[in-house]
Amino acid sequence: MDHAGRQTRLQKLLAVHRLGALLITHPANVHYLCGFTGSAGALVITETRAVFFTDGRYTEQARTEIHGPRTFVSRKSPLASAGHWLATDGQKMGLKAVGIEGEHLTVAEHIRLKEALPSGIRLRVAPPLVERARMVKDEDEIALLRAAAVLGASLFDVALRAIRPGVKENEVAAEMEYAARQGGAEGMSFETIVAAGPRSALPHGRASSAPIPPTGFVVCDFGVILAGYCSDMTRTVYVGSPGDQERRTYEAVREAQQAAVDAIRPGVGVAQIDRAARKILQRKGLGRHFSHSTGHGVGLEIHEAPRVAAGQTEELQLGMAITVEPGVYLPEVGGVRIEDLVVVTERGAEILAPASKELITI
Repeated sequence: MDHAGRQTRLQKLLAVHRLGALLITHPANVHYLCGFTGSAGALVITETRAVFFTDGRYTEQARTEIHGPRTFVSRKSPLASAGHWLATDGQKMGLKAVGIEGEHLTVAEHIRLKEALPSGIRLRVAPPLVERARMVKDEDEIALLRAAAVLGASLFDVALRAIRPGVKENEVAAEMEYAARQGGAEGMSFETIVAAGPRSALPHGRASSAPIPPTGFVVCDFGVILAGYCSDMTRTVYVGSPGDQERRTYEAVREAQQAAVDAIRPGVGVAQIDRAARKILQRKGLGRHFSHSTGHGVGLEIHEAPRVAAGQTEELQLGMAITVEPGVYLPEVGGVRIEDLVVVTERGAEILAPASKELITI
């Protein structure tokens, strides 16, 4: 990974935003900038320096993972160590404004940090500079996302073997998660969703102890973490014999998902992608049953910018990795969602783990 290049590009942005330094505490942002994967770390970036702080639990890990910054290991918390450095070395450097990650620093942490700094250094909530950089993936990141997506997609075959009437949803999820670990996954991107029958109408119906009924849709939404990067995929199957209405609902979602995928290309607004999917479902009389956004960014975290939804102004760029996941949810009846993880290319959307979207019956 080009950690040095990422740090340099961030340093160039500091003057633009009138910041003498940026304090990064969000683990995913720390990981992105310097490679550290531990749970306790803080990174200070100035126009000329990069300094990393952690505690004694991560001495060896920091030595092997950190790329670029000078590392300080202390008995204090990383935030306290960073505050002390800013109050001493930072003051000597003439720092006046230090940017903080307002989305990731608690009120209590903010107060403690402010109290640690001299009156000449003020804290400012910085724009999401690192998150915006993370939106566009480089070739190394895309390769890791593709590997995660391929491993994640293989879990659908496991689900197909496990889904049967009477089998508990969480038993299906357990089979999938065991296979993920066997395949090398560090963990799941999120709590696996296996929602059957009427529960499939719950967009986030995490696997429960409920048995799979003799008939109805089963929504399976799953992903893995591999080498730090996440995958995300959803497929819906039907247990029993679907009627005409069930088939029409499924085909409407499939058509909507394909319309959104086909609309993807650089320069297109994310709201337009959302609109492409929603338009199909509205035409089919199902628009009001599509209750969430069409997608989101994926990378070191399962939910990243951009958000693919109505009202969003972001435009797609080469290298963005997003999900495309329209759904229809009919209360007390069931739901359908189809989702792929795609990367924006010059030609449009590349689905990272192509898999059949035909309606599978069990």
